Amino acid sequence: MTDLLDLHGQAMAEFDRRVRAIRVTQWADPTPCTDWDVHDLLNHLTGEQLWAPFLLAGGRIEEAGDRYEGDVLGEEPVATWEVASREARSAWLQPGTLQRTVHLSFGDATGETYLWQMTFDLGVHAWDLARAIGADEKLDTGLVEALLDWLGGQGPGAGALFAPPVAVEEDADAQTRLLALTGRRA
Repeated sequence: MTDLLDLHGQAMAEFDRRVRAIRVTQWADPTPCTDWDVHDLLNHLTGEQLWAPFLLAGGRIEEAGDRYEGDVLGEEPVATWEVASREARSAWLQPGTLQRTVHLSFGDATGETYLWQMTFDLGVHAWDLARAIGADEKLDTGLVEALLDWLGGQGPGAGALFAPPVAVEEDADAQTRLLALTGRRA
């Protein structure tokens, strides 16, 4: 299996590549996430990156107040993403992060569990952003297979944060199957 930290780096690169392709006229365009436009999707992922250093340092949700809520992108959305993603990645690369206890909204988890969730979100939303802005939708095959394996190992309800799964052909490729498990049609 590929190292989880490497997979996270790959997922972040996949999302980052699409962020850099957003044109100024696309911020209000719809995404496959029915409640979000391009701005909202980037805001969601940027907010997640802002949380990571705080949580990995032992912070608790209730201690943060509302500092990571609302529109975190400001006037320079891409620059804000760049800083947030760089700081999150740096926090993840510190020794021992996968073994730490992280205090998440649903309870305590290992850093490894948290990183899988972050990696999964970056990967799936990279596809969402690509679809929304008309960019290349093909994700790294190794990343997709690892995310599919991880999601399958989470048991029933693992994709509960996404739309209900959609049916696909038995011979569908890994990316199509992964997206279908999150309610997306490739």
